[in-house]
Amino acid sequence: MSSSISTPDRTRSQALQQRAERFFPGGVNSPVRAFRAVGGAPPFIASAQGAYLTDADGNRYIDYFGSWGPMILGHAFPPVVEAIQQAASRSASFGASTAAEADLAERVVACYPAIEKLRFVSSGTEATMSAIRLARAATNRKIIVKFEGCYHGHADGLLVKAGSGVATFGIPGSAGVPEEIAHLTLALPFNDLSAVEAAFAAHPGQIAAIILEPVVGNAGCIAPEPGYLAGLRALTTREGALLIADEVMCGFRIALGGALQLYGVDADLVTLGKIVGGGLPVGVFGGKRVLMDMLAPLGPVYQAGTLSGNPLAMAAGFATIGYLQAHAAEVYPRLEATSKAVTEGVARAAAKAGVPVTLNRVGAMWTWFFTPGPVTNYGQAAQSDTGAFGRFHHAMLDQGIWLPPSQFEAAFLSTAHGPAEVEATLAAAGEAFKAVRA
Repeated sequence: MSSSISTPDRTRSQALQQRAERFFPGGVNSPVRAFRAVGGAPPFIASAQGAYLTDADGNRYIDYFGSWGPMILGHAFPPVVEAIQQAASRSASFGASTAAEADLAERVVACYPAIEKLRFVSSGTEATMSAIRLARAATNRKIIVKFEGCYHGHADGLLVKAGSGVATFGIPGSAGVPEEIAHLTLALPFNDLSAVEAAFAAHPGQIAAIILEPVVGNAGCIAPEPGYLAGLRALTTREGALLIADEVMCGFRIALGGALQLYGVDADLVTLGKIVGGGLPVGVFGGKRVLMDMLAPLGPVYQAGTLSGNPLAMAAGFATIGYLQAHAAEVYPRLEATSKAVTEGVARAAAKAGVPVTLNRVGAMWTWFFTPGPVTNYGQAAQSDTGAFGRFHHAMLDQGIWLPPSQFEAAFLSTAHGPAEVEATLAAAGEAFKAVRA
């Protein structure tokens, strides 16, 4: 097969990349932006509106990564923009308490019954790091169980078989993480309850908590098998350990109450990010009142952040979550229908072209794995043909479709995506699979 896809002019982006490399390692401030997993130089973005990105050369792209998840309502959603502008007019930061913090907290708690109290922080990494510190204090235990391919931020003890950028770059962990810290983290295969049972048996009375992405997004999208989350809940309860649901990625995306609502499970602690800040840097960790009251100034667990509860992030989050609450009956069915049309249409195009692709999707969160499948854990995801994915990614990009630049990242869409974007994406996929086979 041959493809007639031509590469758009990206001269300005290339110049900007060269300039950035003078200041930043790899020219980026987050590794996966560098396109190392798919090759080539990344376009530099100048603006975005709705479902579209526009790069520095004026090329326009349908966006299927949405700032890595937050833009569930599309870019520059007017109510969010207005909320940020109004907040900024009163100052970007105070370093003191504001009513806006409790305003957003009230909306978060309404969506997540497992969260009785919470703390705002400035990133998902801070949220998970703080939740683990709290879990260790509450249980007086040291060991944390995580799952292979799940990424919970770049805190030392969590960069163990961490998926996402770590998987993209083939890094087993990270230089600079002492073995004394890494050995306190047990990395187990996802969707394998027997492995968790064995871990508790091998470390009786030593495991403080299990932390997991209830729907994995950082090894590509991987759903929990039936009964798996309930099994983890039962095991942690029986063993006196805590269950930490890291919903930084899937929170508010796959349902208004995230995975806990979708799968009907409870957690002791929950971490949130991305959508909860409406696109601004923010994180949340929260949970049962008895646990959260162990935090200073009430208790002995110290956690702080100068810009935590930043008024701009609170305003953006309040507008975003408020809109989702008010329009949930419309938003989530629409996201489901659009995601289904895009993902299944591309999968059909792959089958027609004879390219092995396995589709994993939970709501408006998915991955096309370039493997015959199935993919229920990171080991299976790692069997994907990353070279084929890279060719597909570039062929789609050259036709104005921007996918996450890694086989091991979930894709997302927004309420701004509609029939026209679906049609354009499916047409591009038909041509892109020719490039994969070339």
